[in-house]
Amino acid sequence: FNGAQASIGLVSKLFLTGFASTALFGPLVGRASDAYGRKKGTLAFALLYALGAASTKSPLLTVLLMGRVFSGIGTSLLFSAPESWLVGEAQKGGDDPDGSYLGETFGLAYAGDAIVAIIAGQLASIAASAKGPTGPFELSTAFLAIGGILAGFLWKENVAETTKGEKPSISEAVDVVKNDPKIMLVGAVQSLFEAAMYIFVLQWPPAISAAIARAYSGAATPYGTVFSCFMASCLLGSTCFSQFAKLGVPAETFTSAMLTLATVAMGGAAVAASSASMPLWALISSFFAFEACVGMYFPSIGTLRSKYVPDSHRSVIMNLFGIPLNVLVVSVFLSIKRLGVSGALSVSTCALGIASVCMLTLRSMVSKKREPTEA
Repeated sequence: FNGAQASIGLVSKLFLTGFASTALFGPLVGRASDAYGRKKGTLAFALLYALGAASTKSPLLTVLLMGRVFSGIGTSLLFSAPESWLVGEAQKGGDDPDGSYLGETFGLAYAGDAIVAIIAGQLASIAASAKGPTGPFELSTAFLAIGGILAGFLWKENVAETTKGEKPSISEAVDVVKNDPKIMLVGAVQSLFEAAMYIFVLQWPPAISAAIARAYSGAATPYGTVFSCFMASCLLGSTCFSQFAKLGVPAETFTSAMLTLATVAMGGAAVAASSASMPLWALISSFFAFEACVGMYFPSIGTLRSKYVPDSHRSVIMNLFGIPLNVLVVSVFLSIKRLGVSGALSVSTCALGIASVCMLTLRSMVSKKREPTEA
């Protein structure tokens, strides 16, 4: 600011503002998306993210804070409106009653995400070299504009279908969750896995940097290469999901196995990060395995939500489970000095272990319902 470098404390406050914004405004924008249209919600995401990106050009703290608020609200819309639109359109047509095509679509979409992320990393590097730290943010506005234009012209609008014909409310969404344990279990998996993922995102750079410095006598960390390898692992995971979906493996069974693997991988990373004697490959392989699970997770959870979360309150419910997610991430961030990197990864391991139990419980409930039908 005015030529002075921002302090770590200030950067932390800006970072936390985004998570707080997502937690506070998520259910409200989710309700608005269900009530007034998922297409409108997607267009609002593009606009809010563009405003957040543009705010990085300002030296004013107020503008930067507002940019983080806009980005937090945009994140809520990003992780609910497009998926709700897709599921709503698929169910409206009635051509995919068992959700098998929808599962394959999620798998292909998130495989594409991984490929795009690798390309985006290279483009961001070029933009940063050309225009400095704000270059990638400026470049992102162009892609947001293109995405918004495509959605605006190619998508039909759809809104939540309620039995009473009234607009969905947050209190009704809470009642829907309370009255259906399957929705509660799916939501718990969402909150716990994504919290573990965000904690991992914050902790992998210092963990790998310390491990590489120990192994190669202070050598610099190739963050870009590591990120590209992470995205390749995600691509592998998404591809695995698509293949198992084609084979007819139930999403509950696949997700149970994936969460168990994620728990083991994160536990291995926590142990590797806590000991200076552990070899570098132990940490790297654990991180790659977890990233593969991330690639499996998103199409899995999308398929599960399409099965169990009702269209009448889909976006609201998805954002309600974002509240405990953000509370857990912020709590770990505020306690990072006491926890350390290995402690934070241990918290992620516990969250993933609980998510595994929730998914195994859901799988058991679904299996018991299928048995009388098969008999």
